[in-house]
Amino acid sequence: MEALYKSAVQVILECRDVVALTGAGISAESGIQTFRDKNGLWDKYDPMVYASIEVFRSDPSKYWTIRGDFIRNYDDFQPNPAHVALAELERMGYLRSVITQNIDGLHIKAGSKKVIEIHGSLRETRCLTCGKEYTAPHVPDGLPPYCACGGVLKPNTVLFGESLSQDVLTEACNEARACKVMLVIGTSAVVQPAASLPHIAREGGSKIIEVNIEKAFPVSDYFIQEKAGIALPRIIEALQDRAAP
Repeated sequence: MEALYKSAVQVILECRDVVALTGAGISAESGIQTFRDKNGLWDKYDPMVYASIEVFRSDPSKYWTIRGDFIRNYDDFQPNPAHVALAELERMGYLRSVITQNIDGLHIKAGSKKVIEIHGSLRETRCLTCGKEYTAPHVPDGLPPYCACGGVLKPNTVLFGESLSQDVLTEACNEARACKVMLVIGTSAVVQPAASLPHIAREGGSKIIEVNIEKAFPVSDYFIQEKAGIALPRIIEALQDRAAP
């Protein structure tokens, strides 16, 4: 494992132009429930019932049943060492952006500046009638909550049956094509189009460093089988040691 870390660090030092792709696994260490793992959110709730735009339009209380507590307790969830390490990697000049499937906003809380949230974020909740925005955790009570104008509030997240923002998706694909190293962290490689991004990066000549509990991407050049909160700080420490005079 030591040799693997050294190789990964050497690639980052040589290439420098790094993009991170993160999934639910990176936030599990912050106490946020994953979606598709055993005992994950979709193991308990049918996503087509509780998280589809069609059902939201007819009964928004379903979505708020599974997300309301998180949104109203938003400040209770904090970045873990993996989020902090990525923010530090950006500060050091190696990381150009984070592309995340997560909607928890923890990368921004950790201090990352360029974050592409391809599925949106629970930070912002908007009224579907007047467009007024509420910022988590400051949303009205109720399942669902209503705006002062009487309109239903919807978090700024992409539900099943909704299209991703084409601008956001284009930006993510451009970052994948342009990078020389892609860090793939805590994602199962199931959900498209995020699952295609490492392949896009690889086609552009990028090296793929995967940090996961279980290997998800056959195209990975380096697979570090470890929790992100352990692996990423270790990589940062090694980079700092190599950069020291």
